[in-house]
This record gives sequence, C-alpha cells and structure tokens, in this order.
Amino acid sequence: MGSRAVGATRTPKQQAGDAAESLVAGLLTSRGWSVVARNVHVGRSELDIIATDPGPPARLVVVEVRWRRSRDFGGPEETFDRRKRAQIRSGVARLLESGCLPDGSPLPRLPIAVDFAVVEPGAGGRPTARLYKNALG
Repeated sequence: MGSRAVGATRTPKQQAGDAAESLVAGLLTSRGWSVVARNVHVGRSELDIIATDPGPPARLVVVEVRWRRSRDFGGPEETFDRRKRAQIRSGVARLLESGCLPDGSPLPRLPIAVDFAVVEPGAGGRPTARLYKNALG
C-alpha cells in the first residue's frame, strides 16, 4: 500500500485527511471491496485509494476522498472541481500506462472507474461517508 515517510510529521489537517481515507477504506472493505493501494503517487497526482469492487460487474476503482470539518465554506462535493478532476484523469492515465501498483504487482485486469467519497461530521460529531460511483462520468 502507499507509504508515508517514517518519522514524518503530519499536520492536523493531514491527519484528518488520513482519518477520512481510513474511514472510507473501512466502508469499502465492509461492502466486500478489496483495498489494493492507498496514497499512490503517479506523476504530480496522488490517488487516494485503489480498490477492487466485486460488482457485479467487477471493476478496478480509484476512489478520491474529500473531507470537510464543517459546511461553513461549502460541502466536500464542491471541492471536486474541474482542476481536481483533471488531476485524477492524469493520475489514472499514468497508472494505466505503468500497468502496475506501487509494489510492482500488476494492475488487476478489470474495467477502471473513478468514484468519489465525501466525509463530513454527522450526528454527534461522528464522521459520516458517502460514496458517489462513476464520478467522472
């Protein structure tokens, strides 16, 4: 899976983003998905989660995770803008071009899709997650 530098100091914002990604990874796993990589760096892009969705139909999915502490400045959906979508497209293209995961294992031979997950505080401050399938259309 993706790696973080050993001993690297993470800011509170980065730690919250890590927690959001972990929440989404747990949600996917509870739905029968297999998380095959996290925080994959390809070129200038970072792909948050790469997982296999058993379907039907089975597919290889890049999941972009966006989180917000509050809706004071808009919802997490609003952060998935044109620029971010272009970054993801570029990252997915580079991933497919390489044909392998960061550990060198080949990409599963499945149709690929991009899903979008949002995490925000729910009732009682507990974070909630929503998954939007086929976020790039």
